[in-house]
Amino acid sequence: MKVKEIPVSLFNQARLTWQSRKKLEAGKEIIPVVVSLASIPSRLGIVHITVRSILDQIVLPEKIVLWLHQDLKSSIPKKLSELTGERFSIQFTSYSSSHRKLVEPLQIYPNKVIITCDDDMMYRKNWLSNLYKAHLENPDCVIGNQTRCITYDGKNELLPYKNWSSGTVTCPNPKAILPIGAGGTLYPPNSLDGQVFDQELFLKLTPKADDLWFKAMSLLKETRSIKSTYPIEEPIPIWGSQKVSLKKTNIEGDKNRTQWLALTHYFKLKF
Repeated sequence: MKVKEIPVSLFNQARLTWQSRKKLEAGKEIIPVVVSLASIPSRLGIVHITVRSILDQIVLPEKIVLWLHQDLKSSIPKKLSELTGERFSIQFTSYSSSHRKLVEPLQIYPNKVIITCDDDMMYRKNWLSNLYKAHLENPDCVIGNQTRCITYDGKNELLPYKNWSSGTVTCPNPKAILPIGAGGTLYPPNSLDGQVFDQELFLKLTPKADDLWFKAMSLLKETRSIKSTYPIEEPIPIWGSQKVSLKKTNIEGDKNRTQWLALTHYFKLKF
């Protein structure tokens, strides 16, 4: 987190923390989507802030589901448990990879629009409404608020992840548009290949890169991925949430590139 972002983060954390669940939810339109996220032990004390930011949206989803490892059943903080109710629930899994934030709700809500997000962000008030508006205009597409372009050189060699251009640059190959989960990604029903549920395979090929796994599954299903046509401000990082981060591991070690190569080789994906 940049120094200039700290005051903004702390202000919004305080603002969200002290509002009651009733006040956050009161008088809002409910749209037919499920918002899903997963968390880890080191963020158990702050993930309630992300949940509150989703409840603080202009519109509300039908459901918000948080996925935790089953070992945490007896460790739920009060600030998190007191948010549970008709709108928000906590579910438990036997595995802890980030893939579960989409793999699990796809099994429970196969006919619902599912929006995934990260557990260390505070999402802007128009985050959910804008994603849903983009979906209504592009109902068959996977839609990301943030995207990158999976980029190859002139010899068709995959470039390092740092060279995959952001969504502000036009991607020459539409198939190479990669939605980035941190900004929020919307998945319409039946948009991913059935192999999405293969836990053994996704842990083998993309143990630290759920975004890449879901991108490959959309390609196998021939589902387009696009950047939302309704841009919003970036989400606000929660202060103190980045002690453990897949982003650091994947980018600094260029493991996104390694895992994408594993996917393209296994599924024979060509660009």
